[in-house]
Amino acid sequence: MSREQGQHWADIGESTSVGGILLLCWVHRWLGRWPFRACVYPVVLFHWLANRTARQASLEYLRRLQADAGVFDTTPGWRHSLKHFAMFAETLLDKILALGQRYPADRVHMERHGVLERVRSGQGGLIITAHLGCLELCQVMADQVPGFRLTALVHTGHAEQFNRLIRRLDAGSRVELLQVTDLGPADAVKLAERVARGEFVAIAGDRVPLRGGRSVTASFLGHDARLPIGAYVLGAALRCPVFTMACTHRDDGYVVRFEHFAERIELPRGSRDAALTGYAVQFAQWMEVQVRQSPYDWFNFYPFWDQVTHDTRPA
Repeated sequence: MSREQGQHWADIGESTSVGGILLLCWVHRWLGRWPFRACVYPVVLFHWLANRTARQASLEYLRRLQADAGVFDTTPGWRHSLKHFAMFAETLLDKILALGQRYPADRVHMERHGVLERVRSGQGGLIITAHLGCLELCQVMADQVPGFRLTALVHTGHAEQFNRLIRRLDAGSRVELLQVTDLGPADAVKLAERVARGEFVAIAGDRVPLRGGRSVTASFLGHDARLPIGAYVLGAALRCPVFTMACTHRDDGYVVRFEHFAERIELPRGSRDAALTGYAVQFAQWMEVQVRQSPYDWFNFYPFWDQVTHDTRPA
C-alpha cells in the first residue's frame, strides 16, 4: 500500500474548516439532523476522495479488524471506509453539542464502574482513553454527578482549530481541554493537584508522542503497533487509581464506558521497561474489545501501524 512514510501523525495537515462546521451546526440547530446529513455527506465524500492518506489508513484499519475479528459480512471496501468517514463527521457534531451542553442526556448511557464511587468520596483518578467516539460526552456525567470534573490532555497543534471553534460557541463546560505538547514535571505537579482535589485527568494512549517521549511495541489487531508510555509514567507519578474510558455509538445515542485498569501504576526500577510494555499490551487488548463492539468509532485516520516519533533518542 502506498502511503506517506516517515511522517508523524501531528504533521498530517487538518483540512477542517471552522466556518464550515459553524454553518453545519446552524443547519442542525434550526433544521435538524437529517438536513445536517444532507449537507455534510457531500463534504465527507469530498474529503474521502481528496485525502488519500486518511482513506488508505481507514481501509487498512477496517481490513485488519476484519481479519482479526470478522466483524463485517465481507472484506471492507470503499463503502465501509466512506461510512467510517461519515461516522467521524457525525461524531464531530456531537462533540460540539456535548461541549455546548445541547446533546440530549437521555441518549447517553453511562457505565461508571468505580468512577462514581470515587467522585462521591471526593477522590480523583487518571483515565486512559483512545480516539474512540465522543470523549466530550463526559459533560453529561458532569451534569448528572455533582463534583465530577475532567481535564482532557490534548495536543496543541492538532486541537487548535477545534478549540477555536469551541471559543466561538462560547461553551461552558466542566470538561476542560488542556493543551500540552510536552508533558513535563511542572505539568505533572499541576495535574497531581487536580487529582488531589478530587478531579479526573484523561490522556490518550493510542498515539505516539510528538517529541520528548518514548513508545513501546504492542500487538493490536494481530500486528505490532507503537504505543506511547506517557499515560503510565503519568499514572506512576500521580499514584492514583487508573481507569479506561470509551464513548461509542449505541442505537441512536452513545454508551460511555468506564472500566478499572489498575489500582496503581507500578514501574519497578529493575523491570521498568517490561512493566511499561505490559501496561501498553493491556491497553491494546482493551482497545481491541472496543473496536470489535463498535468498529466505525475509532478515528485514527493516519498510518497507525507505521507511526514515527520526532524523538530520536534510543528506547
